[in-house]
Amino acid sequence: MITYCYRVTQQFPRSEKPGLARELREDCWELMRLVVQCNKRYHKKTTMQDVDTAHEVLRRKIRKAMELELIPFRKYQHWSGLNDEIGRMIGGWIESQHPKGDGR
Repeated sequence: MITYCYRVTQQFPRSEKPGLARELREDCWELMRLVVQCNKRYHKKTTMQDVDTAHEVLRRKIRKAMELELIPFRKYQHWSGLNDEIGRMIGGWIESQHPKGDGR
């Protein structure tokens, strides 16, 4: 997804490159950093919540970029698909950390 983010944000207008384009790239890297950090930790609950939050923030920024017509709808659909797949992985990871039968 990071590679796709760079491809899409390179096509942003010059006025948006130091703003939203930079933020989107940084948010993608931050999400990856948090995933690696969570993978390395023994107690993952708080970091997993941070991963989930960072993912949601990225999802909303991508949608806002599409609403501002900085991303064509087809590219938004593809990027959202990549983001949804990551969201499913994060959700599965969170579910796997809950012990069976704990009432959740």
